[in-house]
Amino acid sequence: MSKFSLEVLERRVFPFIETEDPDVILGSVFGEDVALTRVGGDVLVSHVDPIVGAIGNIGWLAVHVACNDVATSGAPPRWILVLVLVPTSGDVDLLEQIMRDANRAAKEIGVSIIGGHTGYTSGISRPLVAVTALGCASGRKLVRTSGAKIGDHVLVTKGIALEGTAILAQDFSDVALKLGLSERDIENARNLLGDVSVVPEALALAELGATAMHDVTRGGLLETLLEIAHLSGVGMMIDASRLPIHPLVARFAETFQFDPLRMISSGTLATTVPPDRVKAVRNALTKIGVRLSDVGHISDGTGVHLLGNEETTHYRKIRCEEDELARMWTLYPRNGYSANG
Repeated sequence: MSKFSLEVLERRVFPFIETEDPDVILGSVFGEDVALTRVGGDVLVSHVDPIVGAIGNIGWLAVHVACNDVATSGAPPRWILVLVLVPTSGDVDLLEQIMRDANRAAKEIGVSIIGGHTGYTSGISRPLVAVTALGCASGRKLVRTSGAKIGDHVLVTKGIALEGTAILAQDFSDVALKLGLSERDIENARNLLGDVSVVPEALALAELGATAMHDVTRGGLLETLLEIAHLSGVGMMIDASRLPIHPLVARFAETFQFDPLRMISSGTLATTVPPDRVKAVRNALTKIGVRLSDVGHISDGTGVHLLGNEETTHYRKIRCEEDELARMWTLYPRNGYSANG
């Protein structure tokens, strides 16, 4: 369910993926979600991501999540490869539903499914879907996680913990009811998943001069901001009162007792923008209907300083292995793999 820790990655993974290929512009780097490869006169942007923390709409979600990462580089996603594994050979209806959902997402984004793999294995108890997304820079200036500069504003789109809340409503609806949430709460929370794509706003932000972008996935907004700060060699001053938390997310967080700052939230985009570009960015995102919150600024130093009403908490340690949705799966294990509702 969770990623390995940064320590494990540095000792057990990264030493074995070095390359001397001169056409690899950006290979595997912690916190950078895409690889950049020179192909002919262009640059290929690529990313792969699995979905293991959801059941309902898993094929649709997997396509959007992978394409989000390509878009945060400033390149539009164009092609995808889809890997689908189900628990048994009899799960053909489940396989078909996953592929239908993947196809629906591909059409929404405007990408082509060009291949992949489907199969079954008794080694899993619920479906696993992984999508590789590809796109071309085509002369665009690409954006990395590591580009934040001192003085930049820190902006967050839509809201935090959106995806995790929607997955709880979809796959843990029985638990939600037992804990006191209403059927209406659950239905409205499921609809939060409709905001999962960041492709339009990411491409707009790249054109308007964003210095760093990162979609908010495992570990939530806090982990995302820590990774931007770590890779950029800067600190962040974040005003907790400005963080966009949907009332429904707050209700689920209180009921399930999770921290919205550490909850997975595909559909939320964290970005840093020079002060003189903030107004243009706000205007552009308003035109495409994307909510934007100015939550802080880049400073010297390290880590993330979260300013509360009475105290400031300084977060320094990268904890990519921790995510509140993973903790929910541990607290409320699912029997079988049919989505509720």
